[in-house]
Amino acid sequence: MLIPRPRPPRLIRPVREPATVPPALAGAWAPDDCRLDHAELLPLPDGAVGPEDVLVDGAGRVISGDEDGRLWWWPVDAPAGTRPRLLGETGGRPLGIELDPSGALIVCDAYRGLLRVTPDGAVRELTGTAPPVHLANNATVGRDGTIYFTDSSDRFPVSHWKRDLLEHRPNGRVLAHHPGSGRTEVVADGLYFPNGIALTPDESALMLVETSTHRLLRVELSGGVRVLADLPAYPDNLAAVGDGTYWIALPSPRVPIAERLLPHPRLRQVAALLPDAMQPQPRRYGLVALVDGTGAVRRTLHGPTGHYCMITGVRQHGDQLWLGSLIGPGVARVPLD
Repeated sequence: MLIPRPRPPRLIRPVREPATVPPALAGAWAPDDCRLDHAELLPLPDGAVGPEDVLVDGAGRVISGDEDGRLWWWPVDAPAGTRPRLLGETGGRPLGIELDPSGALIVCDAYRGLLRVTPDGAVRELTGTAPPVHLANNATVGRDGTIYFTDSSDRFPVSHWKRDLLEHRPNGRVLAHHPGSGRTEVVADGLYFPNGIALTPDESALMLVETSTHRLLRVELSGGVRVLADLPAYPDNLAAVGDGTYWIALPSPRVPIAERLLPHPRLRQVAALLPDAMQPQPRRYGLVALVDGTGAVRRTLHGPTGHYCMITGVRQHGDQLWLGSLIGPGVARVPLD
């Protein structure tokens, strides 16, 4: 049963910002490897869409959600075209999915907050949606069980994420949930739609991306935030490989009209009131990038035809890369070799 969806504020409160010129996909970002246009699709059941993130658990199950609040799984060696099995239902909107030290799933649910889902599909709320959690988006779990996660916007629900990007205010933050005490605290605030997050190998810092400012940040747990890179695309979820590198899902290259509107708050306010189809649209383009701890780009994979597009989740498992999409009809898989 779906829980009620919150209603967004009708008006955005944009502020004047300098325009940016989206850089070309050149150099390390050049589309030299276009294997995403040949990704294998493992579909959701008919009518289901939106496997926003993807995870491979210890039992060899590829797990994702859909926009109707269900969690699904496929065998990791399933051939293309395999339909999934139902794992459980949150009633909300599952976004980021991680594992805790016990092997349970930690699910960021946009409408229910932070959830813990056991392997048999039982769902328990860890935070709920009462303050301080508004839009739980992506998480990373420490060896001691602490869950660090992004609370992307205290103004807009995930159904109206474009309004937050048009408003372009620092409405988001990073939180830490301590399962032992049940306490949730603020790690960093004043962030522009913080999204993907991952701990560094020594767990002294967090790698973090902001979607609306297309930035890769390093957040020191001892205090302080440093910008590592300005990305040529809007980033979403982020996943550690385990060797000090990180895959970033990038749903769209930067959209020139959206960047040119930044100095014009009144125009952005009008744009937010238009039907969705008349607002600035993401490009239909597949893109993921592998970066190191300094933000240097190690590898990019492209899908210029948009065969599998709006990529919001990415996860490496052995020599395969698994992909999720905010709007796609299933998860996708490509070989890395």
